[in-house]
Amino acid sequence: MNKPIVIAVIAVLVGGSAMAAYQSRLFGDYADIVKVDEITKTINVKGEVLDAKPITESRSGPREVCEDKVVEYQVQPKDPNKIAGTAIGAVAGGLLGNQIGGGKGKTIATVAGVAGGAYAGRKIQENQQEANARTESRVERSCQTITETRDEVVGYDVTYVVDGETSTQRFNKKPGATVSLGKKPVVVAYDVTYRYKDQVNTLRMKNDPGEVGDRLPVKDGAVVVDSEG
Repeated sequence: MNKPIVIAVIAVLVGGSAMAAYQSRLFGDYADIVKVDEITKTINVKGEVLDAKPITESRSGPREVCEDKVVEYQVQPKDPNKIAGTAIGAVAGGLLGNQIGGGKGKTIATVAGVAGGAYAGRKIQENQQEANARTESRVERSCQTITETRDEVVGYDVTYVVDGETSTQRFNKKPGATVSLGKKPVVVAYDVTYRYKDQVNTLRMKNDPGEVGDRLPVKDGAVVVDSEG
């Protein structure tokens, strides 16, 4: 009863040994990973801008409004107080009054003639100045401050793509073709410590070697990797 079972077990054991030997010939030896250190460097991250939508807000504030106007005015005379006409009129009036009456009456007539002549001379000069006055024009600027409400751009909702992923973020200024997203560390290599036949060594690899406990293939006593440096 038990003989076939024993034979089967022996066959399995022989087959397992043969399979292990076959795998050893196919894959060779392995080294065990005992430590992995990431080598990083800091890079600037930029995103390709897909869209930039302006964000506006209504704000009130003062604004100066100016207007240029043409103003006409009369040129002031050289004798605005009409001193010459008053003096000439006073002299002429005094002479005329002095010829009237006699004694005290003559004095009164002279004073009256001076006053009347002065007034008459002033009016005559005034009429002449008005007749000879000229009008000139000049440009004057008139300004006033008004309060107005206007829409102001306060930022931009920027849609960008980085490493195939699309995101949207608000920025204060309108971006160009790309937008700066700061800096970040990236892994550029790995320092891998491994054990092979009770010897511990370290090498640098470009690609991710795996985790502690994983194995690296060994051929002709050397680890088969895409090493860096």
